[in-house]
Amino acid sequence: MARRRLLTGDERRRLFDPPVQETAIIGHYTLSAEDVELVGRRYGPANRLGLAAQIALMRHPGFGLQPEIGLPDVILQYLAAQLFVDPSSFSAYGQRAQTRTDHADLVARYLGIRPFRRGDLALALNLAAQAAEYTDRGEPIVRALMVGLKGERFILPSGDTLERAGLAGRARARKAAAAAIVEGLSSAGLTRLDELVINNPDFGMTPLAWLRNFEEAPTAANINGLLERLRYVRGIGIHPVVGGAIPEFRFAQFVREGGVAPAFLLSDYSVNRRRATLTAAVIDLEARLADGAIQMFDRLIGGMFTRARRGRERRYQDSIQSVGQLMRLFGATITALDEAVQNGGDPLELIDEAVGWHRLVAAKAQVDALADLAGEDALVTATERYATLRRFSPAFLDAFTFKASGTGTALIKAIDVIRDANTRKSRDLPDGVPLPFPNRQWKRLITESGRIDRRRYEIAIMATLRDRLRAGDVWIEGTRNYQRFDAYLLGRRDAAKVADVLPFDSNAASYLADRARNLDWRLRRFAKQLKTNKLEGVSLERDRLKLQQMPPVTPPEAEALDRKLDTLLPRVRITELLLEVAERTGFLNAFRDLRSGKEHDNPSTVLAAILADGTNLGLERMANASEGVSYAQLAWTHNWYLSPENYQAALAMIISAHHELPFARHWGAGTSSSSDGQFFRSGRSRSGAADVNAKYGAEPGVKIYSHLSDHFASFGSRIMSATAGEAPYVLDGLVLGAGNLPLHEHYTDTGGATDHVFALCHLLGFRFAPRLRDIGDRKLGSIAAPSTYKGIENLMGRTIKTAAIEADWDDIVRIVASIKDGTVAPSVILRKLAAYKRQNRLDFALAELGRIERTLFTLDWLEQPELRRACQAGLNKGEARHTLAAAIYTNRQGRFTDRSLENQEFRASGLNLLIAAISYWNTVYLDRAAQHLNAVGTTFDAALLAHLSPMGWAHISLTGDYLWEQARRLPAGEFHPLNEPMARLKRLA
Repeated sequence: MARRRLLTGDERRRLFDPPVQETAIIGHYTLSAEDVELVGRRYGPANRLGLAAQIALMRHPGFGLQPEIGLPDVILQYLAAQLFVDPSSFSAYGQRAQTRTDHADLVARYLGIRPFRRGDLALALNLAAQAAEYTDRGEPIVRALMVGLKGERFILPSGDTLERAGLAGRARARKAAAAAIVEGLSSAGLTRLDELVINNPDFGMTPLAWLRNFEEAPTAANINGLLERLRYVRGIGIHPVVGGAIPEFRFAQFVREGGVAPAFLLSDYSVNRRRATLTAAVIDLEARLADGAIQMFDRLIGGMFTRARRGRERRYQDSIQSVGQLMRLFGATITALDEAVQNGGDPLELIDEAVGWHRLVAAKAQVDALADLAGEDALVTATERYATLRRFSPAFLDAFTFKASGTGTALIKAIDVIRDANTRKSRDLPDGVPLPFPNRQWKRLITESGRIDRRRYEIAIMATLRDRLRAGDVWIEGTRNYQRFDAYLLGRRDAAKVADVLPFDSNAASYLADRARNLDWRLRRFAKQLKTNKLEGVSLERDRLKLQQMPPVTPPEAEALDRKLDTLLPRVRITELLLEVAERTGFLNAFRDLRSGKEHDNPSTVLAAILADGTNLGLERMANASEGVSYAQLAWTHNWYLSPENYQAALAMIISAHHELPFARHWGAGTSSSSDGQFFRSGRSRSGAADVNAKYGAEPGVKIYSHLSDHFASFGSRIMSATAGEAPYVLDGLVLGAGNLPLHEHYTDTGGATDHVFALCHLLGFRFAPRLRDIGDRKLGSIAAPSTYKGIENLMGRTIKTAAIEADWDDIVRIVASIKDGTVAPSVILRKLAAYKRQNRLDFALAELGRIERTLFTLDWLEQPELRRACQAGLNKGEARHTLAAAIYTNRQGRFTDRSLENQEFRASGLNLLIAAISYWNTVYLDRAAQHLNAVGTTFDAALLAHLSPMGWAHISLTGDYLWEQARRLPAGEFHPLNEPMARLKRLA
């Protein structure tokens, strides 16, 4: 039976073999004067060089000279050069084994180190266990073990010994973590945990399976199902503080494992491991169920008001004919009155003759109804769905303890009033109840009958609670997405430390003074250029900016070259493409077992599971279409090897390799990117993140918001609601998904642009360059009085209020520092700020700061045609990505049919990985095709290559049978032969 391994072959080589990179050789193997003196005492060049090698290798990697590994020639030559001896003399070293042994003992005494003995294993296990508290990956564990042993002045034992110690240390760390969790649980809690994996006839399955299996579509029945599960989880009696007994990584690992392990597998675990895994799963489930219930509450309340507004709009449309008749009646009445005034006749007689008094009086009821419809508040119509609200609102309010500060306390009191009425089963509310509504119209509607309208009051409270939860003014402890606003940010001391490395002056006065000078100078220069017609494609007509449309920038020659290169690209199956990309980038190394951290034994199974996600084929149909891969294998692989973290790590490896390709530099410097949303229809009404957006039709769907570098590397994607604004997600990809890409400039369309995004992009060091659809209608901002800028006064908006920025400057810096540090995602903060019905101080201050940056950008846009062209090119690259995505995601009519947001995210991650792999592969072979054209004498202007795109797929077989066993695997360093366009005709001839 094969021994369990902690390390892959590549990891063993990285850890145990001497490095051969020039900088590493210089750093590790440069001899000191003392070294040279010691070596110089040996007789003969062979002994001197051999002793130097012993010293060098004792220091790094730390094993000494190992005959089975030997010494790389580059290191040997470097040591020989320092000793002025011939490298070939090393072959005569150690012809007597005793010489090597004596030299090893001498070096050990010289360096103050000693051999590793069996009795030192306990120390090695402790070092490995300490390292394993923070990772399950073999390489960092063994590396930490090696550093620890060298720190204790040991000669390192063999690689096998280190690997076995690492395995044992990791097992010890896991056992210790499990024991630490279980120690904090009561006997009753342990009993309830054990019951989670036993079939329960009430559920028709194990309680664990029932807890995991919940619907996400927003209905009253589904939210009650979530609340029922939440009550069950809380009844187990596990406090989240239990997770703090072990390192964060260890607890997160239990959570990951507990989230996917089936009950039958958990039953086979050791007692402590099972209970610790279930504890983590319960703590995670409590937070997920709470967040899910609140999010569903949000969607249900929002849906009530959306339907109310749509209903009013439909009634408006239905009344168009009546409005027309009334307008004609009203017009005839005015005509009659005008005639009476002009001719001195009796108005009433003339109205009666022209219109008919009875008709006019009869129309009064219709006029009143239309007037009521015009002034009708959505609250009134939403109240018609009060019965639906009552199906879940009492249970929802009882499930949570709401907290607030400041003005939010009035809302908490109002919630208590409703709870009390629910307990007493009273329909009436007491006098003097709080009215915590920013909308004065609601206060009037609720009290217009002289008493509190219970229905309107309760719906208004729920709508206000929804808004305050979104903004963070009201929070619920124990949730992840509905905490206090401050809880998402770094503490003030920590934020101050991060602020020191931010790319702007953290002193408000000096920062604003500098921006004011720059803005003033730019506005004056712009006014002068506009007046003298020195701006290309920009003119001022009737006090309104006119911007000429940019002409197409792709020359016909580039299109012809694209066709030539496309015909040369190898015809390849997607299976072969993925295997080749995996070999060249190593991205399969990222897909490791959630429990052991080891790589999959069958790479084809992992690739098939990725294809099942990315093509929307699904696991069962993928198994039917695949050779040598069963459904059970795919399901197991998807469960244990495919995770959001693994997808992200694999994507980062492809993107990094893509940006290293020389050919990709034809498309840009690798420092700019673009982002945009793409709509996909869903198969279920409002399942997961699906919603109806009238812009895309009447069917529900989701959007994938993706980020693409100027090298055509798709480095980020995420699922978002079809009705949500795109602007909050612009920065997520740049801050959280870009990895080590040196991005400085980012393009979006109008949907991604808000003043808040302008502000945060600038403060984080990004140049934000959106293509604003209505840029001619947007007002410019100024810190000086708008009248200062002669000739463009009508283009100026109100003065930017720098006092508001200064007043909340510290909080703005704190937000930026928290985003930079990775403490909070930009979208979380931006959605919280956007949730305020009335602009609060911080929201307003950040928007005012954004107005400065938006104005400076607008001036750049108007003055720099090259910026407009660059933005258009960047967005065109995004459109090419969308086209490829639609071509890949074709199964099940290209719909997101999954019920849960989690599964939808897997689909999006798989799709993005396939896009990145295809783009990388195409870039490699476009380079080879271009070289081929040059080699056969077909000359072309290299500048035309900038207009090509690696997002084509006509040469790739995306569908059909997936023959993994027959897929051609290229030997290392080889490539597929280029396509011969005339090959088929030659064969026919």
